[in-house]
Amino acid sequence: MRTGLRIEMREDAAAVARRAAAVVAAAGRSAVKARGRFVLAVSGGSTPWSMLRALATEELDWQEVHMFQVDERVVPAGHAERNLTHLRTNLLAQAPLRPERIYAMPVEVPDLEAGATQYARTLQSVAGSPAVIDLVHLGLGPDGHTASLIPGDPVLEVTDADVGLTGVYRGCRRMTLTYPILNRCRRVLWVVTGSDKAGMLARLAAGDPSIPAGRVRRDNALVIADPLAAAALSPRRDSS
Repeated sequence: MRTGLRIEMREDAAAVARRAAAVVAAAGRSAVKARGRFVLAVSGGSTPWSMLRALATEELDWQEVHMFQVDERVVPAGHAERNLTHLRTNLLAQAPLRPERIYAMPVEVPDLEAGATQYARTLQSVAGSPAVIDLVHLGLGPDGHTASLIPGDPVLEVTDADVGLTGVYRGCRRMTLTYPILNRCRRVLWVVTGSDKAGMLARLAAGDPSIPAGRVRRDNALVIADPLAAAALSPRRDSS
């Protein structure tokens, strides 16, 4: 078994969101103290939106926060399935984060390849070259995907770019961070809730590289899960 993945269990999805917010805020305070800024990348999902609402109440130097997207659907501005829509609703409307410090993936441009390249350059302008994100928040799909690193998609094999594009998945293409930048991140925070994730969380915990999530670096990673998602773990993790 590959080692290094820490797992915490909380009593329900709401508690997972609160704990995740506390972890993000602590990482942010450390990053600002060490480097003068906090570079954060976030994924979408119902529990993550709760996490962001909780994060808005945490102690953090919001003037030094730079927030990037882990992935985004190629759909119009304001669309209900845009992660950016929920980022603005659940965080920007609640916390004193400077609006220009949310860096939206440019999924509305005609040339998506050029858009992906430009987003990688934006990451470099904020987080160095090569870009190093302080903390990346990831989810886990029932099919083992994370970010928009989708089973069978050519984006899984990208090694020379930090941002890539997928084919059509569940009705639309996506722009996503790729393994190179995910595996350079200082910290990885997995937020996993729901019974449909139980089988894949067990495979992630076992270090199964046959699922996309299993190829993300583990030695700097923390999983926060609810009992439903953690049901198939063996031995069972206790809350801590």
